[in-house]
Amino acid sequence: MLWRYAAILLIAALSGCASTGDWSSDAPTRKDPRTARAKRVNLQNQSVSDLYAPSSNLWIRIRDGFEMEPMNTPLEIEQVRWLSARPDYVNRSMTRSSRYLFYIVQEVNARNMPTEIALLPFVESAFVTNAKSSAKAMGLWQFMPATGKDFRLTQNVFRDERRDVLQSTDAALDYLQRLHNQFGSWELALAAYNWGAGNVAKAQKRNLAAGLPTDYLSLTMPKETRNYVPKLMAYRQIVLDPQAYGIVLPDLENHPYFVAVDVGSDIDVDLAIKLAEIPSDEFHSLNPSFNKPVILSNANQQILLPFGHAEIFQANLKQYNKPLSSWAAVQVTKTESVDQAAKTLGVDVDTLREVNGIPKGMRIRSGSTLLVPKTSRRSGDISLAMAENGSLSLDKPAPPAPKKCAKGTKCPVVKPVKGATKGISSANNAASQHKSASTGLAKSAKNGSANASSSTAKVSNSKGASKIQ
Repeated sequence: MLWRYAAILLIAALSGCASTGDWSSDAPTRKDPRTARAKRVNLQNQSVSDLYAPSSNLWIRIRDGFEMEPMNTPLEIEQVRWLSARPDYVNRSMTRSSRYLFYIVQEVNARNMPTEIALLPFVESAFVTNAKSSAKAMGLWQFMPATGKDFRLTQNVFRDERRDVLQSTDAALDYLQRLHNQFGSWELALAAYNWGAGNVAKAQKRNLAAGLPTDYLSLTMPKETRNYVPKLMAYRQIVLDPQAYGIVLPDLENHPYFVAVDVGSDIDVDLAIKLAEIPSDEFHSLNPSFNKPVILSNANQQILLPFGHAEIFQANLKQYNKPLSSWAAVQVTKTESVDQAAKTLGVDVDTLREVNGIPKGMRIRSGSTLLVPKTSRRSGDISLAMAENGSLSLDKPAPPAPKKCAKGTKCPVVKPVKGATKGISSANNAASQHKSASTGLAKSAKNGSANASSSTAKVSNSKGASKIQ
């Protein structure tokens, strides 16, 4: 089949010295086994223009892969009506999907999964890559922190792979395949993805005890989960026959939208945007996992670039002879205020606070990883240990000791500062929430409202139809 040869994820291996800007393809780089299936093409030896698929419609390919049976239930009909009454909302989410759908469809096809699964981010996040629910689920596929850890999605000060397009898609499809193997149907697998495998298994046991069927429609489940598959099937109906519902699908050609470029040396985000010659919002739409203004080579990170800009990036990079990164990382050895840490590190206090996202009035705990400007003493790439394990822990300073009162006078009562000893650590919080996905951890916030214009779109716990704008 032609698309199997034309539908590629182009990986340009670029590596080398941060101080010169020369990324030599001969230098060894660590490879992520999760991207090993992706076909790699060397930009130095092959032309991107030779790799385009014949002009064909991706929507046709998606329709050809539909395998799930329409439910034709009142809930599905209600969801179709809700979407068809809001063509502007549907058009916005369809337009956003144009960056990611080819890659997702390719991965779904490679696993022999029904292509309805490729439409699931419409339900989860409306294809807002930085969507965040009130329960802290993140990204296109709305991974909860603990479930993300179960599927090896790194969450630290430098990056959150729940927002990474490649890694989160791979993890979500792994999860859905596991659930399908467990329950034997895609409807039940989807219910478990939303509600948790343990909850679905318990609902089936209750039905068995009562002599009732154990299929999706027969189980008693929360309203959100009851609506979950009908929402997906509503998108299926619209993709199948958009004209019937007054929807115009965006033109999507059957070739990659983006190219994944391996990072061989630390590089500033702003510089990567400049060298790729793309708008900042386009870069961040494709690379939403970066938490800091630098992309780390030792984190095995990749840069996703629009398909036509990979060669531009490479050409500009070869001509660039200045340092690629202006940031280093340090681990503090004692708990102290931001002012004290800035003085110790020789860094401007406002810069230290801003780049590390430290609120005023908070102290930095010992062992925290801080991003600081590079100096001659801190000139190399950020180490593998920090790239993989960097964490930031903060706490409130202890209240001042009460003043001694004069003999015979009444001393004022000093109330303790609430939470003074409670640290704030993304790494510790995630670890404390961690449970095995096999126990049926429910991802409890899906398909609610979000504001895509905000820096991090919010998804509420609304039980109705998705309202991400």
